[in-house]
Amino acid sequence: MDAEADPPQNPTMRHKCPACYKQYKKKEHLIEHMKTSYHSLHQPRCGVCQKHCKSFESLREHLIGPLPRGICSKIFSQQGCQLCLALFDSPGSLIDHRQTCHLSAPTCLGTSALPYIDSQFDCQDSSDENHAGRCPGVVAIDCEMVGGGSDGSLELCARVCLVDEDENLIFHTYVQPQIPVTNYRYDLTGLTEEHLRDAMPLKEVQEKVLQILYNGESIGKVRLDGGKARLLVGHDLAHDLDCLTMSYPDHMLRDTAKYRPLMKTNLVSHSLKYLTRTYLGYDIQSGTHDPYEDCISVMRLYKKIRGQIHVEEGHGTLTPSNNMVGMPDSWRSKELENLTPDELYAMSTSDYKCWCLDLRPRLAA
Repeated sequence: MDAEADPPQNPTMRHKCPACYKQYKKKEHLIEHMKTSYHSLHQPRCGVCQKHCKSFESLREHLIGPLPRGICSKIFSQQGCQLCLALFDSPGSLIDHRQTCHLSAPTCLGTSALPYIDSQFDCQDSSDENHAGRCPGVVAIDCEMVGGGSDGSLELCARVCLVDEDENLIFHTYVQPQIPVTNYRYDLTGLTEEHLRDAMPLKEVQEKVLQILYNGESIGKVRLDGGKARLLVGHDLAHDLDCLTMSYPDHMLRDTAKYRPLMKTNLVSHSLKYLTRTYLGYDIQSGTHDPYEDCISVMRLYKKIRGQIHVEEGHGTLTPSNNMVGMPDSWRSKELENLTPDELYAMSTSDYKCWCLDLRPRLAA
């Protein structure tokens, strides 16, 4: 008697990613996609269909772009916030939310204010014992540059501003250039020779800034896990730190120019002007660049992103031995074929640290 024939395969069967909803003809193609997509609950998601997007820009295109998804666009137009892209269950909730989400521009400090401001910000506000179980403090920084060299293209730090989480100005000073200034870039900075004549030396500025950031913590502890040191928020921090000729551990930096969800879909940075208008609802840098205005805006952006709620229960909790990373290729090809799309998604982890994790208390050493 002939052996039973194998049941016919469904020629239209597709393997669907449970995060971005892409479909594949073969299971191995879905597996390769899951290995490189880094899907997680920290990615921006559509409040209607729950589709994961790699950036807020791609989510915005999904909801209100030139070719939005029909049903999502329709619901979002009635119940969604155009700034933070969140969805609300009632018109009243949306109206209440807009009052706190749409912010007004801060008052500029200008160039006629006191040349040096030090609020005597408490640089050692907590002991190791008291800091355990607390979230890290945060400080935002912005620097204004003038030009040096024969063509004025060398970046020289001429002004530094720091604000705390409550938008209080904690440090501001003009900086004495280390070489002659050949271009004050007045249209952008509003600075003249008079502003920098009796300015603070760069070395003293470095000491003041680091004193605020380290918060009395040892360098070793800061490099290890941060300790009671403060996070540093800014836009294109590498540029500011380079002009200050100082460094700060990468894991203590929160850069709105390099944070994946705030970047373009091709991983190019947006300007702070664009991010402020798009996510905070007001314009900055309409004339000269004001470091206080930029500091406030970058701090508001950070706090808005940090305040997002991402429920992680049941996701990314598999043990390292079951994770894709570090597994032999032969083991992957055999074992992952048996996992469902949802199980593959549960193993997937983000390739960047979500800022919402900053709200988790640091553990005692």
